[in-house]
Amino acid sequence: MNEHDLLNISYPSVEQARSEMARMLEERPRNYSLPQPLYNDPHMFRIDMEEIFQKEWLFVGMSSEIPNRGDYFTVEIGQNPVLIVRGAEGEINAFHNSCRHRGSRICDSHRGKVANLVCPYHQWTYDLKGNLLFAGTEMGDAFDMKQHGLKKAHCKVGGGFIFISLAKEEPQGDFDEFLSSLDEYMEPYDVENTKLAVESNMYEKANWKLVIENNRECYHCNGNHPELLNTLLEWDDTNDPRASQAFLDQYARQSAEWEADNIPHQRRDHGNNRNRIVRMPLKDGAKVMTIDGEAGCKKLMGRIRNPQMGSMRILHLPNSWNHMQSDHFIVFRVLPVSAQESIVTTKWFVHKDAVEGVDYDPARLRQVWDATNDQDRILGEENQRGINSIGYEPGPYSETFEFGVINFMDWYSETVRKNLNGK
Repeated sequence: MNEHDLLNISYPSVEQARSEMARMLEERPRNYSLPQPLYNDPHMFRIDMEEIFQKEWLFVGMSSEIPNRGDYFTVEIGQNPVLIVRGAEGEINAFHNSCRHRGSRICDSHRGKVANLVCPYHQWTYDLKGNLLFAGTEMGDAFDMKQHGLKKAHCKVGGGFIFISLAKEEPQGDFDEFLSSLDEYMEPYDVENTKLAVESNMYEKANWKLVIENNRECYHCNGNHPELLNTLLEWDDTNDPRASQAFLDQYARQSAEWEADNIPHQRRDHGNNRNRIVRMPLKDGAKVMTIDGEAGCKKLMGRIRNPQMGSMRILHLPNSWNHMQSDHFIVFRVLPVSAQESIVTTKWFVHKDAVEGVDYDPARLRQVWDATNDQDRILGEENQRGINSIGYEPGPYSETFEFGVINFMDWYSETVRKNLNGK
């Protein structure tokens, strides 16, 4: 049985589906989960893709993944293949990975290095700025190569984080302020002098919103994440209503150390709960998020000298959360595949001079989050199966333990409704 077999709703037109989505979001109780179609209906998924993933800023990767001219990686945003490449002057460009001849993907590898971008189908060739250099004499004398360069996607970088938008016009708002905060808060890590140590890609049979909802609360952690809770304190920040006095005291001690080293740590929010940065301590005595809390890499990052930096948590909706620590950092990216399928990508970064097998062990670096990701995959897939039931109806979120989910749903609902209205 596939997801189409599970549906009881049929929409005669795209416009009716869009109107129905707007109605459901308008009428939903703020502190309840969403109506079933918003988690499993292909028509609603299409609208998510059109109004969120084809219009908003999306995290795709880190600048240190493509350190040199011609280095590139590719990503799939639904049915939209995108190519991110380092240009000749060091700039980072994003292009639709679609040849202007007959549309074939130009780069079919996940990552690589090129002098120019050459389509394997008929060898049309583009430079690293997307200009068409060669199309062959068979196109005729009247063919204008200047009119057939690669189509760009909007691309911005802050603190080493690469974001793209597939919107026709660059999204408006305070996103540049978030990028400035990333530059400031990531400065101690010197991202350009880091390298990708290891990467995982996990397929999850769950709607992308269920993946994000699960991440936005730790209500489920005690019962499901023993490896993670070896080091993680589940408090969201010092204003978390569940935070204990012992935690607040620990935060005061460690934040004084961070301030002495000029390490940013205070919470900073941008864009109506969409973008957030805050540094939180780990469990007292833990250095990083490894299975025993001890170092994952012998070389600290950037100008960091204190191994107990806690975890700087960076949230970017709709598709990323991240943990920045003293000797390595971890970035997470969620991309939808279908109404009930997602891909979760996790990447671990270390100092660029760290030597695998000498300074770090990739298996040790990824041990905690491999376990946690798989546990979350099972939770997400079971959540999806239950939501598909004819017995499902929206249920209440906890105002204290699941306030992060409520914030996500507020952002999601407001953003979709705004984009549906063309505002």
